[in-house]
Amino acid sequence: MALTFRLNGEAVHITEADPSVTLLDWLREEKGLTGTKEGCNEGDCGACTVMVTDSRGSRALNACILFLPQLQGKSVRTVEGAAGPDGRLHPVQQAMVDHHGSQCGFCTPGFIMSMVTAHANGATDYDDQLAGNLCRCTGYAPIIRAAEAARAAPVPDWISQEGSFIWPEISRGEAAGRGAAPPANKPAAAPPLLPASSDELAELYAARPDATLVAGATDVGLWVTKQLRRLPQMIFLDGCADLKDIDVTDSTVRIGAMADLNALRTAMQPLHPSFAEMLRRFASQQVRAAATVGGNIANGSPIGDTPPALIALGATLHLRKGGTRRELPLEAFFLDYGKQDRQPGEFVEAVSFPRQPDALKVYKLSKRFDQDISAVLGAFNVTVADGTITAARIAFGGMAGIPKRAARVEAALTGQPWDQATIQTAAAAFDQDFTPMSDMRASAAYRLEAARNMLTRYFAEQNGAAVSVLEVRP
Repeated sequence: MALTFRLNGEAVHITEADPSVTLLDWLREEKGLTGTKEGCNEGDCGACTVMVTDSRGSRALNACILFLPQLQGKSVRTVEGAAGPDGRLHPVQQAMVDHHGSQCGFCTPGFIMSMVTAHANGATDYDDQLAGNLCRCTGYAPIIRAAEAARAAPVPDWISQEGSFIWPEISRGEAAGRGAAPPANKPAAAPPLLPASSDELAELYAARPDATLVAGATDVGLWVTKQLRRLPQMIFLDGCADLKDIDVTDSTVRIGAMADLNALRTAMQPLHPSFAEMLRRFASQQVRAAATVGGNIANGSPIGDTPPALIALGATLHLRKGGTRRELPLEAFFLDYGKQDRQPGEFVEAVSFPRQPDALKVYKLSKRFDQDISAVLGAFNVTVADGTITAARIAFGGMAGIPKRAARVEAALTGQPWDQATIQTAAAAFDQDFTPMSDMRASAAYRLEAARNMLTRYFAEQNGAAVSVLEVRP
């Protein structure tokens, strides 16, 4: 299948694209654009950051886990394209020079492209925007100073006009580029499939149930870059615009499987701000811009951060196979470690939960504040009426082989007075709900103690106590 996109303002046409080739490898090996660096090759360090623009706007993405078919009909800017056609520096580039924001320079191209994207979007929360870019010699202070110095500068024409080109024109491909065919000793993969709707996806996947679905590729990308797996048939879901919607009504919130986590964070902010705050710490800006709600659920990870919060909200999972749809409580989808209730050819279409007064608190415990995997993640949603607990939904990640509800803790709370004595009694039931493992992130005993402490924290916070370390003042 031929692919067409724009690269630094020029149309590129790839006639026989290997669907498992990453943008990073193609840029460096086929185009000679070596400014985009390979650091971790798993989406953690940000050295490979590029700006990708489509009908949804501009996003900073990790080129190392971005497959070429994900770029169809889009526009890509690398660090070589940050400056203008006449060589004029972008304001953030000039600011990095003026404020001494680079030493060894390896991480600098990625920082530049994250800053270019933030500048184009008017985003000024620089600690969050740059959390996915690691630097080990310059130090972050001069880089943040550079970002702040460039804040008021107008967006250059060559950046602001990125999304204004005619999409049908680019899809035809006006300039030929070198292909990304596999090496002679590497068997050719099947042409990538790019459905344009969920209906088309359902038909394709039902006929090819062994195919690999690629949403944001923040997980599947590592299968290729780290596990060196061959993926004979890949179905790319980015064209399924109808799966990207988040619909909020008076009674229900329905989240399409292809909604990315930045979009989810925006939607949750007015409804359940604690959930949104947790998502601020979910990986990085680059990963959140690619990772999808459906992917975070479907991969069944015991440390996925969105399922516990959604379970605590009473979420329903919507699955589809061909023309057949079914629903089940989200917690019932996770059967055992690495095993989910999903049939061959069936995919996650959406997840929904009822609108409700906000009583949700989500606590993420990790060694680093930013961009770290949870040792324990607890989600608490307790309903209190007239001083009595009438309902409780509590779910955890990192405490079992699957995201799991604390059923015995919930039972110990329900019907009891909303007081400290009830909390202490219920906390003892965590030992009956969970038998966590010990690993590099935390011991089993630590995880259990953390879970008990989170319940205490929830009670304190719901009663007006300031519990966030970010609120501590000298």
